[in-house]
Amino acid sequence: MTTETTPTTTEPETVLTVEDLRITFSRGGRRIHAVNGLSYELKAGRMLAIIGESGSGKSVSVRALMGLLPPSAFITGSARLGDVELVGKSDKSMRSIRGRDIAMVFQDPSRSLNPTMSVGAQITEALRTQTDLGKKEAEARAVELLKLVRLPAAERRFHEYPHQLSGGMRQRVMIAIALAADPKVLIADEATTALDVTTQAQIMELLADLQHRLGTAVIMISHDLGLAASYADEVMVMYAGQAVEHAETETLFQNVRMPYTKALLGAIPQLSTPSHSLLTVIGGHPPDLSALPAGCPFAPRCPKATDACDEAPELKEHEPGHLYACWNPVAKEDSALFGGRALPLDETLEPVDDEDRTLDAVHSLPEHEPIEALNDLNEEKAL
Repeated sequence: MTTETTPTTTEPETVLTVEDLRITFSRGGRRIHAVNGLSYELKAGRMLAIIGESGSGKSVSVRALMGLLPPSAFITGSARLGDVELVGKSDKSMRSIRGRDIAMVFQDPSRSLNPTMSVGAQITEALRTQTDLGKKEAEARAVELLKLVRLPAAERRFHEYPHQLSGGMRQRVMIAIALAADPKVLIADEATTALDVTTQAQIMELLADLQHRLGTAVIMISHDLGLAASYADEVMVMYAGQAVEHAETETLFQNVRMPYTKALLGAIPQLSTPSHSLLTVIGGHPPDLSALPAGCPFAPRCPKATDACDEAPELKEHEPGHLYACWNPVAKEDSALFGGRALPLDETLEPVDDEDRTLDAVHSLPEHEPIEALNDLNEEKAL
């Protein structure tokens, strides 16, 4: 059952340990190296934001933790949830872990929710599958979960169908389902991308609140550095399947060291920047994952590349709590190379109060497209 935890001064428990995770796909006679030696730890009650462009490997890496990659994926390394090794587990074994100990909220709730079942029925089904609750207890608990995720008029929404809810409301329902069995780790894979800015902020506020109240560890997958700056405790930046910078959020944004991270930051429009100022444009293209260079994968696009970059740099702790993989890190005098600057805390997103966006007048919407099963992944999208 989902219960609130009492904050303590003891060191938080490490709930997830990923070591040298590598994921390769075979396609058309080629081997696509989607994730290359990813390592990190996640502690209870912490939010880790994994940031990167499309194709950086961020989504593939967390779907591997859930056992949701297609059979063509070859996975090595280690991913331990507590004392349980996830890599190499059969789908049958993963069914007893998925949802109970580690859960996921996907980008598009309309593709994850069953349009033929009421909201309450879907949450109740998740509860009865993952817990020992009887039908009446599960239904009562489902209403409690809807209230926990701040869905207005929870008792009434329990009987409504997905098409009767707004996008933000549907995402709240998905979070309620994910929390049904009180998982140790909650993964939000681009969970706010399809939402408007106001609703996006509300959902992130909700996730942050649940993280602190319930002690849940959260992995936020996003391409949005602004969201990471506002809500994450720590940020890991990925490029070409590997982590290139990892630090506490404030440390990373105030002292960016990896040129790729600096370039991403320079591409963010800022209110204090003159309207005629140009944003940073990263030249070139990400490397072909089937033919990765021997050296730093960002070197062909990096204005600070040197001959040393012909050798791949190791992600290591160069400064206390600050890991980055770079032979020639960003210095203060390099601002003109990239644009952007340190991101002051007062420029990050402000919390937005929830609004009761009831849709009482909307009871007949166009028929939904056929729903995809959560584990029926499209390989191209995964990469």
